[in-house]
Amino acid sequence: MAQINTNYADLTLEELQEKISNEKVAYKKMKFTHAISSVESPVKLRFMRREIARMLTELRKRQITHRISTCRK
Repeated sequence: MAQINTNYADLTLEELQEKISNEKVAYKKMKFTHAISSVESPVKLRFMRREIARMLTELRKRQITHRISTCRK
């Protein structure tokens, strides 16, 4: 599976949070489906989990940056 290079830094905070929420829901549905019957490609589960982690990392990076900039004022 080819990895899609998505630059999450270009998204607004609201877009990023919405995308995280949507991906988490999709991941939970796919994981549930996989538990009941085998998914066509279990690698998709890993890929989705890693994409969610990348988005959460970007969100955390923004939170830390915001705190640092607020403390310096």
